[in-house]
Amino acid sequence: MTFVVGLTGGIGSGKSEVARCFAALGAAIIDTDAIAHGLTAPGGAAILPIAAAFGPAALTADGALDRAAMRRRVFADPAERLRLEAILHPLIRAACDEEIRRASSADFPYIVLVVPLLVESGAYRGRVGRVLVVDCSEETQIDRTMVRSGLSSGEAKKILAAQAKRQERLAAADDVINNDAGLDELAAQVALLHERYRQLAKNLNATIAGVFRSSSS
Repeated sequence: MTFVVGLTGGIGSGKSEVARCFAALGAAIIDTDAIAHGLTAPGGAAILPIAAAFGPAALTADGALDRAAMRRRVFADPAERLRLEAILHPLIRAACDEEIRRASSADFPYIVLVVPLLVESGAYRGRVGRVLVVDCSEETQIDRTMVRSGLSSGEAKKILAAQAKRQERLAAADDVINNDAGLDELAAQVALLHERYRQLAKNLNATIAGVFRSSSS
């Protein structure tokens, strides 16, 4: 059994950079956003049910999900968002569980499971040993989102408003990384947590080994 850390944070908080830092230190990274992109790429497992539910206008010319069009659609109508989630979320969870199984059989000290909506969905809490929240000010989130995605301030604020409040994520956190400072400070925080998670993973494995020894004696 491999120790799993759930990494989450609001849009623009810096989850991807934190995940890269953990990967550089040897952790396995499983990113549910990357899984979702694969499912909604041309020929992905979610494409046919999305087309059936939302029509051909939901797809690009090459058969991928039109993410910009779908973003506008789900933010205009919460019912549409629920329909999309009902298609995507079970597929993402199944693919995520399979990746966790594969990573558990490999030589990784622990797994970092990146779930942007970990707090909102609640479905991943039982899959992780600890919740790590990447935190920064909402102003920083909006600025980063506008630069990264080319969205307007209003669009970025709409996405932010649809996610869990900053206080809700912090209340759910076992560990917090502050990402209002620079990359050096971020890397230093990740390095400290890396050592903590390596030790927690060792403790978990030792406990499991002890249980097996006791049951077989």
